[in-house]
Amino acid sequence: MRWVNRQLRRSDRLLLGALPILLLAVAYLLVAASRHAANPADKILPLPSSMVQSMSVLMFQPDQLTGQLVFWADTLASLQRLGIGLGISTLMAICVGLALGALPPVRATFGPLVTGIAVIPPIALLPILFIALGLGETAKVALIVVGIAPVMIRDIAAHVAALPREQIIKAQTLGASSWQVMIRVALPQAMPRLLQAMRLSLGPAWVFLISAEAIASDVGLGYRIFLVRRYLSMDVIIPYVAWIALLAIAMDVTLTFLSRRLFPWAHGDNH
Repeated sequence: MRWVNRQLRRSDRLLLGALPILLLAVAYLLVAASRHAANPADKILPLPSSMVQSMSVLMFQPDQLTGQLVFWADTLASLQRLGIGLGISTLMAICVGLALGALPPVRATFGPLVTGIAVIPPIALLPILFIALGLGETAKVALIVVGIAPVMIRDIAAHVAALPREQIIKAQTLGASSWQVMIRVALPQAMPRLLQAMRLSLGPAWVFLISAEAIASDVGLGYRIFLVRRYLSMDVIIPYVAWIALLAIAMDVTLTFLSRRLFPWAHGDNH
């Protein structure tokens, strides 16, 4: 059987997906053990015991200055910024994207503006945002919105514009107005695409969040990573990076589950 025709069971997919991760972990342990055998004070590749010890302090011992559990305070701060930025971007994507895709005059007027904003590197706008909005939470959230909202808007607009013209004609034949066409015809078909756009935007959103926190913040996952790097604290950096990856994976899995549960027809499911 050709590989392109081979279908795998769920258990096989899980096993094959876990295999590269396990191999990477084993390779890290072997190299780290070798480096520590040659230099017990090596900081570049810390052993798991060192990472567990460092993270235990951040997770379970209150900070002497703030009284907070540093790890959980960092996580909560970053998730709040990410959630607000992603929420605003999603709302803009569905409202603006729907109008751009369904209404040709709106697309002709604002389409070039959205395209122009989308192609600007968001990190280049970071100094402007900090100067205009200050160093508080607003600038960090704004960077996430500027970074992912235009791309999401363009994706939703293109999807709506590509809907079969026959559907719109049938709705108009039944007396639907432009507003009703947008809400009753375009919106339901755009929702699965919106969840897909959110999934694809998670990676860039994390990049912009970490960048903003690294430059101007006093709490957050990105702030902590760039704070301890000056001490070569890889026993903190590696677990933090792994935690960010786990959070991103959990979000992606959640969005996939919601999409399949709410819109099974968009995934070819019959049940």
